[in-house]
Formats: sequence, C-alpha cells, structure tokens
Amino acid sequence: MSLTDGEPFEQGAIKCEKPCPTATPNPKARGCDKMDGEVMSMRSVGIVGLGSYVPEKVLTNFDLEKIVETSDEWITTRTGIKERRVAAAHETTTTMAIEAAKSALDDAGVSANEVDLIIVATVTPDYFFPSTACQVQHAIGAPNAAAFDLLVGCTGFVYGVVTACQFVQTGAANCALVIGSETLTRIVDWTDRKTCVLFGDGAGAAVVAPVPEGRGLLAFDLGSDGSGGPLLKAEALQSCCEMPTSVGLNGRPTIYMNGNEVFKFAVRVMADSTIAALQKAGLTVDQVDLIVPHQANIRIIDAAARRLGVPMDKIFVNLDRYGNTSAASIPIAMDEAKRSGRMKEGDIVVATSFGAGLSWATFVMRM
Repeated sequence: MSLTDGEPFEQGAIKCEKPCPTATPNPKARGCDKMDGEVMSMRSVGIVGLGSYVPEKVLTNFDLEKIVETSDEWITTRTGIKERRVAAAHETTTTMAIEAAKSALDDAGVSANEVDLIIVATVTPDYFFPSTACQVQHAIGAPNAAAFDLLVGCTGFVYGVVTACQFVQTGAANCALVIGSETLTRIVDWTDRKTCVLFGDGAGAAVVAPVPEGRGLLAFDLGSDGSGGPLLKAEALQSCCEMPTSVGLNGRPTIYMNGNEVFKFAVRVMADSTIAALQKAGLTVDQVDLIVPHQANIRIIDAAARRLGVPMDKIFVNLDRYGNTSAASIPIAMDEAKRSGRMKEGDIVVATSFGAGLSWATFVMRM
C-alpha cells in the first residue's frame, strides 16, 4: 500500500480514486506494507520500562495440604510450584495494576501525563464495566490516555505489547502502558486439587515507546484455535439460564482445565510460535539471549525447551514462587529478569505464551 497526499491509492482489489487528504505519511514512521508478524520499516518501538506488584500473603504447598488432598511433593514434581501469592481483602485486580503501572513508569522515567494509551490484559476484572484500564488511567493521573481492557487469558500481555507497538510504530500513540493483572485465586475451586494448586495473584506492567534504531520489537507471532476453547475456561453467570458447570463454594464460576490436552497444546505451540517469530526476525534460537515463557508449569517449560533445543540456563523461571498468574506472569518475570541482571540492554529476548482461547503469542525484542 502506498499513501501519498492527494494521490489515489490501491491495495489488493480495492482502489480509491478520490484524493485522500489524511494520507500524508507520518514523518515519524517509514511506512508499513503488511501485518503478518514481521516488523516492517517503521520507527523502532520497544519496552522502555518494567514494573510489577505481588501481594504479601504467601500460600505454600504445605498450606494447601491443609485445604485439599495434596502434598508438597505431588505439587512440586508435577508443576514446579512451591508457593503462590494471594491478594488480601483490600487488594483487587485494579489496585495491583495501579501499583505495577507506577513501578513501570518510574523505571522508564516517564510521567503519567506522557501516557496516551493504556491496555490492561486480565480475565479477572473487578467489574464488567468500567474497564480496569479506565480505572488505572484515573488512579495514576493519565488524562491524555485512551484506555481499554484485553481478554485473551494467559497470552494477554504479549497480545497487549504487540497491540501497543502497532499504535506507537505508526505514530497513533507515543507512549503506551501495557499491564497484566490477575486475582485468579478468587476464581479457583479450592476443592479441586488439579487446578487450585496452580494459580496465584499479581500484576506486571511495561511502558512501550520509541527506542533507538535496531532495538525494540523485531517480530511477533499471534494465533488462536477456538475449537480448543472448552479445554480451558471459566463460564460467565450470564452465559446461560442455568448455573455454570464449574462453580466454587461462593457460587462464582471457577476455572476448568483439561490438563492433559492443554499440556500437549502448550508444549507444541510455545515452541512452534517461538520458531515462527524468530524466522520472521531473521534470527535463530542460538542468537537468543533469554526466553521468558508463560509461567504455567515447569514440565511444560522443560518440554518446550527440549523441543527448541535450548538449555534451561537461557530460560527465565520464577513460577516456583508465584505459580501461574495468567496475563501477569510474563511481565512479572521480565521485571525480575531485568532487576536481577538476567536481562540486559541489547539482549535479544523472546517472550512466549499460550492460554485460553485456545491462543498463543510470542514476540522477539532487542532490549
């Protein structure tokens, strides 16, 4: 597609014969020919700040032994999780998102006034509406920001970063805030040992903005397979006349997961999506400095690493301390990786995830 002020343009079989007064190329961008995950010649955009927040309350495997028929050994060998965080009564998806956002802005050296887009990825909003993003916008004092929520389960943060990059690359926005925040412990069935041991609460955030040439987003791979939706779900009370099929003690819908099928799906798509994104970036796995996978299960991560031929010392793992925090898992992990020195400026980093939908999402970024 070619856009020139006052000239007709043609894309595929659709042709516009009228001059387009809004077609003046953005001087900050350098054009875009396609949107297939290969980042074309636009201004470079990447993550310039990271932050996270986790509740103080820790729920260990030994604590769970007192709640449900399980053991520390059973949980650890099957998941790699030793403990997870649980939001206190005064903590919500929104309050945690706010704290993570403030931390990311501080890390980036950016004021809330400079933010013109906020995206919150969550499956556990405090309200159907208003959106969590709008509540964050008000709380942090970002009057210039558009705001919306994004619901893609555990892939939400990666989807959010890729979406934000499109806005900033094209000049539609200059500074975006992407947040993943979840209170999953409020939608688990505490009598189901197969799922209640897996999930935790927390929030992570990233500031997306222009970066020097050669850095930032290099490529991405997004996908979905709706036929697998029933394998991982939490029904809405409004979705049918009868009560949902998976309901907790408080009457709320809870998480249902077909663990075996989700496991096989996750191992395959995380490896395949990583390879696809790297190919679009013109890179090989050997050139990657760090892989930050969705923190769901250590056996999934191990199996995906073997499929990729990547040693575990190239993969960042913190699920032993937080469990699966869905959309918050990758930003929390990236924040910790940066603060611990595992992720440094100039590193080629892959963030890869799978989740409800079923869906998958990967981005490749030079930090």
